[in-house]
Amino acid sequence: MQTSVSLGAYGRTGIKDLTEYVQIAERLGVNSVWSAEAWGTDAVTSLAYLAGQTEKIRLGTGIMQISARVPSMTAMTALSLNDMSDGRFILGLGVSGPQVVEGLHGASYIAPLSRLRETVEILRMAFRGEKLAFEGKYHTLPRQGGEGKAIRLNHKPAEIPIFLATLAPKSLEFTGAAADGWLGTSFSPDYADAHLAHIREGAQKAGRTMADIELHVGCQIEIGQNVEEIIDSKRPGVAFQMGAMGSAQTNFYNDAFKRAGFTDDALAIQKLWIEGKRDEAAKRVPDEMVTQFGAFGTPEMVKARFKQYEDVGISSLSLRIDQEAPQKQRIETLEQVMDLVNAS
Repeated sequence: MQTSVSLGAYGRTGIKDLTEYVQIAERLGVNSVWSAEAWGTDAVTSLAYLAGQTEKIRLGTGIMQISARVPSMTAMTALSLNDMSDGRFILGLGVSGPQVVEGLHGASYIAPLSRLRETVEILRMAFRGEKLAFEGKYHTLPRQGGEGKAIRLNHKPAEIPIFLATLAPKSLEFTGAAADGWLGTSFSPDYADAHLAHIREGAQKAGRTMADIELHVGCQIEIGQNVEEIIDSKRPGVAFQMGAMGSAQTNFYNDAFKRAGFTDDALAIQKLWIEGKRDEAAKRVPDEMVTQFGAFGTPEMVKARFKQYEDVGISSLSLRIDQEAPQKQRIETLEQVMDLVNAS
Protein backbone atom coordinates (compact mmCIF):
# COMPACT_ATOMS: atom_id res chain seq x y z
CA MET A 1 0.00 0.00 0.00
CA GLN A 2 1.25 3.46 -0.89
CA THR A 3 1.48 6.32 1.59
CA SER A 4 1.34 10.10 1.66
CA VAL A 5 1.66 12.99 4.10
CA SER A 6 -0.29 16.25 4.30
CA LEU A 7 1.20 19.72 4.59
CA GLY A 8 -1.38 21.47 6.72
CA ALA A 9 -1.06 25.17 7.49
CA TYR A 10 2.59 26.02 6.93
CA GLY A 11 1.86 29.54 8.15
CA ARG A 12 1.70 28.10 11.67
CA THR A 13 4.45 25.47 11.47
CA GLY A 14 6.89 27.37 9.27
CA ILE A 15 8.07 26.49 5.78
CA LYS A 16 11.48 25.26 7.01
CA ASP A 17 9.97 22.64 9.33
CA LEU A 18 7.48 21.65 6.66
CA THR A 19 10.24 21.22 4.06
CA GLU A 20 12.34 19.14 6.45
CA TYR A 21 9.32 16.93 7.19
CA VAL A 22 8.58 16.34 3.50
CA GLN A 23 12.24 15.65 2.66
CA ILE A 24 12.42 13.08 5.46
CA ALA A 25 9.14 11.56 4.26
CA GLU A 26 10.66 11.26 0.78
CA ARG A 27 13.74 9.48 2.18
CA LEU A 28 11.50 7.11 4.15
CA GLY A 29 9.70 6.08 0.97
CA VAL A 30 6.48 8.08 1.31
CA ASN A 31 4.96 8.26 -2.18
CA SER A 32 3.21 11.63 -2.22
CA VAL A 33 2.57 14.85 -0.33
CA TRP A 34 -0.72 16.79 -0.42
CA SER A 35 -1.17 20.49 0.18
CA ALA A 36 -4.23 21.99 1.85
CA GLU A 37 -6.64 24.78 0.95
CA ALA A 38 -9.49 25.89 3.16
CA TRP A 39 -9.50 29.49 4.42
CA GLY A 40 -5.80 29.92 5.20
CA THR A 41 -2.98 28.69 3.00
CA ASP A 42 -3.60 28.08 -0.69
CA ALA A 43 -2.94 24.68 -2.29
CA VAL A 44 -0.41 25.84 -4.90
CA THR A 45 2.34 28.00 -3.37
CA SER A 46 3.75 25.35 -1.06
CA LEU A 47 3.94 22.74 -3.84
CA ALA A 48 5.74 25.15 -6.16
CA TYR A 49 8.34 25.65 -3.43
CA LEU A 50 8.62 21.93 -2.65
CA ALA A 51 9.05 21.05 -6.31
CA GLY A 52 12.55 22.53 -6.04
CA GLN A 53 13.29 20.96 -2.65
CA THR A 54 12.43 17.33 -3.50
CA GLU A 55 13.27 14.83 -6.23
CA LYS A 56 10.93 11.84 -6.24
CA ILE A 57 7.86 12.39 -4.08
CA ARG A 58 4.63 13.15 -5.96
CA LEU A 59 3.11 16.58 -5.31
CA GLY A 60 -0.68 16.86 -5.09
CA THR A 61 -3.18 19.59 -4.32
CA GLY A 62 -5.47 18.40 -1.60
CA ILE A 63 -7.51 20.22 -2.75
CA MET A 64 -7.79 23.11 -5.20
CA GLN A 65 -11.28 24.59 -4.76
CA ILE A 66 -13.06 24.80 -8.10
CA SER A 67 -14.98 27.93 -7.11
CA ALA A 68 -11.79 29.84 -6.31
CA ARG A 69 -10.47 29.70 -9.89
CA VAL A 70 -11.89 29.53 -13.39
CA PRO A 71 -11.14 26.18 -15.10
CA SER A 72 -8.61 27.64 -17.54
CA MET A 73 -6.56 29.10 -14.67
CA THR A 74 -6.72 25.74 -12.87
CA ALA A 75 -5.41 24.12 -16.05
CA MET A 76 -2.57 26.63 -16.45
CA THR A 77 -1.58 26.20 -12.82
CA ALA A 78 -1.63 22.41 -13.09
CA LEU A 79 0.44 22.40 -16.28
CA SER A 80 2.93 24.85 -14.76
CA LEU A 81 3.36 22.75 -11.60
CA ASN A 82 3.69 19.64 -13.71
CA ASP A 83 6.52 21.27 -15.68
CA MET A 84 8.26 22.55 -12.55
CA SER A 85 8.15 19.13 -10.87
CA ASP A 86 9.23 17.05 -13.88
CA GLY A 87 5.87 15.33 -14.13
CA ARG A 88 5.31 14.64 -10.42
CA PHE A 89 2.16 16.73 -10.06
CA ILE A 90 -1.32 15.40 -9.21
CA LEU A 91 -4.33 17.70 -9.54
CA GLY A 92 -6.67 17.19 -6.60
CA LEU A 93 -9.99 19.01 -6.95
CA GLY A 94 -13.02 19.52 -4.74
CA VAL A 95 -16.16 21.61 -4.52
CA SER A 96 -15.50 22.69 -0.89
CA GLY A 97 -18.69 23.77 0.92
CA PRO A 98 -21.06 26.72 1.15
CA GLN A 99 -19.26 28.18 4.17
CA VAL A 100 -16.10 28.74 2.09
CA VAL A 101 -17.57 29.12 -1.40
CA GLU A 102 -20.29 31.62 -0.48
CA GLY A 103 -18.86 33.05 2.73
CA LEU A 104 -15.23 33.49 1.66
CA HIS A 105 -15.23 33.58 -2.15
CA GLY A 106 -18.64 35.18 -2.63
CA ALA A 107 -19.47 32.65 -5.33
CA SER A 108 -22.66 30.64 -5.73
CA TYR A 109 -22.73 27.10 -4.39
CA ILE A 110 -25.56 26.08 -6.72
CA ALA A 111 -25.11 22.71 -8.47
CA PRO A 112 -21.58 21.88 -7.23
CA LEU A 113 -21.49 18.51 -9.01
CA SER A 114 -22.48 20.02 -12.38
CA ARG A 115 -19.76 22.64 -11.97
CA LEU A 116 -17.26 19.90 -11.11
CA ARG A 117 -18.22 17.87 -14.19
CA GLU A 118 -17.77 20.87 -16.46
CA THR A 119 -14.47 21.79 -14.82
CA VAL A 120 -13.06 18.29 -15.30
CA GLU A 121 -14.13 18.24 -18.95
CA ILE A 122 -12.46 21.60 -19.65
CA LEU A 123 -9.30 20.46 -17.85
CA ARG A 124 -9.07 17.28 -19.91
CA MET A 125 -9.34 19.40 -23.08
CA ALA A 126 -6.56 21.67 -21.87
CA PHE A 127 -4.29 18.75 -20.91
CA ARG A 128 -4.79 17.21 -24.38
CA GLY A 129 -3.60 20.47 -25.94
CA GLU A 130 -6.95 21.37 -27.51
CA LYS A 131 -8.42 24.82 -27.97
CA LEU A 132 -10.72 25.63 -25.06
CA ALA A 133 -14.09 25.79 -26.75
CA PHE A 134 -16.82 24.67 -24.36
CA GLU A 135 -20.51 25.35 -23.90
CA GLY A 136 -21.99 24.24 -20.61
CA LYS A 137 -24.60 25.46 -18.18
CA TYR A 138 -22.05 27.15 -15.89
CA HIS A 139 -18.98 27.60 -18.10
CA THR A 140 -18.85 28.90 -21.65
CA LEU A 141 -15.57 29.40 -23.52
CA PRO A 142 -15.11 31.75 -25.23
CA ARG A 143 -17.63 34.12 -23.65
CA GLN A 144 -20.71 34.51 -25.82
CA GLY A 145 -21.11 37.90 -27.44
CA GLY A 146 -17.57 38.92 -26.64
CA GLU A 147 -14.53 39.56 -28.81
CA GLY A 148 -12.47 36.59 -27.67
CA LYS A 149 -11.75 33.39 -29.57
CA ALA A 150 -10.99 29.91 -28.28
CA ILE A 151 -7.38 29.64 -27.12
CA ARG A 152 -5.01 26.69 -26.82
CA LEU A 153 -2.82 26.92 -23.73
CA ASN A 154 0.87 27.46 -24.38
CA HIS A 155 1.93 24.11 -22.91
CA LYS A 156 2.71 20.75 -24.40
CA PRO A 157 -0.01 18.12 -23.86
CA ALA A 158 0.47 16.32 -20.55
CA GLU A 159 -1.03 13.38 -18.73
CA ILE A 160 -1.85 14.92 -15.37
CA PRO A 161 -3.89 12.67 -13.08
CA ILE A 162 -7.07 14.21 -11.68
CA PHE A 163 -8.11 13.12 -8.20
CA LEU A 164 -11.47 14.18 -6.80
CA ALA A 165 -12.29 14.79 -3.15
CA THR A 166 -15.93 13.72 -2.97
CA LEU A 167 -18.30 12.59 -0.23
CA ALA A 168 -21.90 12.74 -1.49
CA PRO A 169 -23.26 9.65 -3.33
CA LYS A 170 -23.70 11.24 -6.78
CA SER A 171 -20.29 12.90 -6.55
CA LEU A 172 -18.74 9.57 -5.58
CA GLU A 173 -20.37 8.00 -8.65
CA PHE A 174 -18.85 10.70 -10.83
CA THR A 175 -15.48 9.97 -9.28
CA GLY A 176 -15.82 6.33 -10.26
CA ALA A 177 -16.78 7.30 -13.79
CA ALA A 178 -14.28 10.06 -14.54
CA ALA A 179 -11.40 10.42 -12.07
CA ASP A 180 -7.95 8.89 -11.90
CA GLY A 181 -8.15 8.81 -8.12
CA TRP A 182 -10.30 9.50 -5.09
CA LEU A 183 -9.29 11.64 -2.11
CA GLY A 184 -11.43 10.18 0.65
CA THR A 185 -12.22 11.64 4.05
CA SER A 186 -14.54 10.46 6.84
CA PHE A 187 -13.77 6.95 5.61
CA SER A 188 -13.81 3.83 7.75
CA PRO A 189 -12.84 0.35 6.55
CA ASP A 190 -15.58 -0.89 8.88
CA TYR A 191 -18.17 0.88 6.69
CA ALA A 192 -16.31 0.89 3.39
CA ASP A 193 -19.37 0.63 1.17
CA ALA A 194 -20.76 3.88 2.54
CA HIS A 195 -18.30 5.38 0.01
CA LEU A 196 -16.96 2.61 -2.20
CA ALA A 197 -20.33 1.24 -3.33
CA HIS A 198 -21.08 4.56 -5.04
CA ILE A 199 -17.63 4.77 -6.64
CA ARG A 200 -18.01 1.20 -7.87
CA GLU A 201 -21.42 1.95 -9.37
CA GLY A 202 -20.07 4.97 -11.24
CA ALA A 203 -17.11 2.99 -12.53
CA GLN A 204 -19.29 0.14 -13.78
CA LYS A 205 -21.66 2.50 -15.60
CA ALA A 206 -18.65 4.03 -17.37
CA GLY A 207 -17.19 0.65 -18.35
CA ARG A 208 -14.38 0.91 -15.81
CA THR A 209 -13.31 -1.13 -12.81
CA MET A 210 -12.11 -0.15 -9.36
CA ALA A 211 -8.59 -0.98 -10.52
CA ASP A 212 -8.77 2.12 -12.74
CA ILE A 213 -9.07 4.41 -9.70
CA GLU A 214 -6.44 5.05 -7.04
CA LEU A 215 -8.33 4.96 -3.75
CA HIS A 216 -6.52 7.38 -1.47
CA VAL A 217 -7.96 8.02 2.00
CA GLY A 218 -6.94 10.03 5.02
CA CYS A 219 -6.12 8.11 8.17
CA GLN A 220 -5.50 9.81 11.50
CA ILE A 221 -2.75 8.01 13.38
CA GLU A 222 -1.49 8.09 16.93
CA ILE A 223 0.68 5.43 18.53
CA GLY A 224 0.63 4.95 22.30
CA GLN A 225 -0.30 2.64 25.13
CA ASN A 226 -3.05 4.81 26.66
CA VAL A 227 -5.82 4.25 24.13
CA GLU A 228 -8.48 6.06 26.21
CA GLU A 229 -6.35 9.19 26.36
CA ILE A 230 -5.79 9.06 22.59
CA ILE A 231 -9.53 8.72 21.94
CA ASP A 232 -10.37 11.65 24.22
CA SER A 233 -7.84 13.86 22.43
CA LYS A 234 -9.56 13.18 19.09
CA ARG A 235 -13.15 13.90 20.14
CA PRO A 236 -12.95 17.72 19.60
CA GLY A 237 -11.75 17.19 16.01
CA VAL A 238 -14.71 14.93 15.23
CA ALA A 239 -17.09 17.42 16.83
CA PHE A 240 -15.59 20.19 14.67
CA GLN A 241 -16.23 18.13 11.53
CA MET A 242 -19.82 17.39 12.54
CA GLY A 243 -20.66 20.97 13.43
CA ALA A 244 -18.35 23.40 11.65
CA MET A 245 -17.30 21.81 8.36
CA GLY A 246 -20.25 23.16 6.42
CA SER A 247 -23.54 24.86 7.18
CA ALA A 248 -26.45 23.55 9.23
CA GLN A 249 -28.09 22.45 5.98
CA THR A 250 -25.03 21.25 4.02
CA ASN A 251 -22.29 19.29 5.79
CA PHE A 252 -20.86 16.45 3.71
CA TYR A 253 -18.74 15.16 6.59
CA ASN A 254 -21.78 14.90 8.81
CA ASP A 255 -23.66 13.12 6.02
CA ALA A 256 -20.82 10.64 5.53
CA PHE A 257 -20.96 9.64 9.20
CA LYS A 258 -24.74 9.25 8.90
CA ARG A 259 -24.29 6.81 5.99
CA ALA A 260 -21.91 4.83 8.18
CA GLY A 261 -24.69 4.37 10.73
CA PHE A 262 -24.04 7.29 13.11
CA THR A 263 -27.12 9.39 12.25
CA ASP A 264 -28.31 10.08 15.80
CA ASP A 265 -24.79 10.86 17.02
CA ALA A 266 -23.92 13.10 14.06
CA LEU A 267 -27.12 15.15 14.40
CA ALA A 268 -26.82 15.48 18.17
CA ILE A 269 -23.18 16.63 17.98
CA GLN A 270 -24.01 19.10 15.20
CA LYS A 271 -26.88 20.57 17.24
CA LEU A 272 -24.69 21.08 20.30
CA TRP A 273 -21.95 22.68 18.19
CA ILE A 274 -24.32 25.10 16.46
CA GLU A 275 -25.74 26.07 19.86
CA GLY A 276 -22.22 27.04 20.91
CA LYS A 277 -21.83 24.12 23.32
CA ARG A 278 -18.44 23.03 21.95
CA ASP A 279 -17.27 21.09 25.02
CA GLU A 280 -20.56 19.23 25.25
CA ALA A 281 -20.38 18.43 21.52
CA ALA A 282 -16.93 16.88 21.98
CA LYS A 283 -18.07 14.83 24.99
CA ARG A 284 -21.02 13.58 22.93
CA VAL A 285 -18.69 11.92 20.38
CA PRO A 286 -18.81 8.14 21.01
CA ASP A 287 -15.59 6.12 21.00
CA GLU A 288 -16.54 4.42 17.71
CA MET A 289 -16.65 7.74 15.84
CA VAL A 290 -12.94 8.02 16.64
CA THR A 291 -11.58 4.47 16.65
CA GLN A 292 -13.33 3.34 13.48
CA PHE A 293 -12.09 6.29 11.42
CA GLY A 294 -8.35 6.07 11.96
CA ALA A 295 -5.54 3.98 13.44
CA PHE A 296 -4.89 4.48 17.14
CA GLY A 297 -3.22 2.56 19.94
CA THR A 298 -0.24 0.26 20.27
CA PRO A 299 2.01 -0.47 17.27
CA GLU A 300 0.32 -3.85 16.90
CA MET A 301 -3.14 -2.23 16.86
CA VAL A 302 -2.09 0.36 14.28
CA LYS A 303 -0.48 -2.26 12.04
CA ALA A 304 -3.63 -4.42 12.20
CA ARG A 305 -5.71 -1.38 11.33
CA PHE A 306 -3.60 -0.69 8.24
CA LYS A 307 -4.34 -4.26 7.12
CA GLN A 308 -8.08 -3.53 7.36
CA TYR A 309 -7.73 -0.56 5.02
CA GLU A 310 -5.79 -2.69 2.56
CA ASP A 311 -8.30 -5.55 2.76
CA VAL A 312 -11.20 -3.34 1.60
CA GLY A 313 -9.23 -2.14 -1.44
CA ILE A 314 -7.62 1.11 -0.32
CA SER A 315 -4.48 1.59 -2.38
CA SER A 316 -2.96 4.60 -0.61
CA LEU A 317 -3.13 5.97 2.95
CA SER A 318 -2.64 9.63 3.82
CA LEU A 319 -0.83 9.45 7.15
CA ARG A 320 -2.44 12.14 9.33
CA ILE A 321 -0.01 12.70 12.20
CA ASP A 322 -0.79 15.38 14.78
CA GLN A 323 0.27 18.67 13.20
CA GLU A 324 0.30 20.43 16.57
CA ALA A 325 2.99 18.08 17.93
CA PRO A 326 6.63 19.25 18.04
CA GLN A 327 8.61 18.66 14.82
CA LYS A 328 10.92 16.08 16.41
CA GLN A 329 7.95 14.08 17.69
CA ARG A 330 6.18 14.18 14.32
CA ILE A 331 9.28 12.91 12.53
CA GLU A 332 9.77 10.11 15.06
CA THR A 333 6.12 9.09 14.69
CA LEU A 334 6.41 9.13 10.90
CA GLU A 335 9.50 6.91 11.06
CA GLN A 336 7.66 4.49 13.36
CA VAL A 337 4.57 4.47 11.12
CA MET A 338 6.60 3.80 7.97
CA ASP A 339 8.30 0.87 9.73
CA LEU A 340 4.82 -0.55 10.42
CA VAL A 341 3.70 0.04 6.82
CA ASN A 342 6.78 -1.63 5.38
CA ALA A 343 6.35 -4.58 7.75
CA SER A 344 2.74 -5.15 6.67
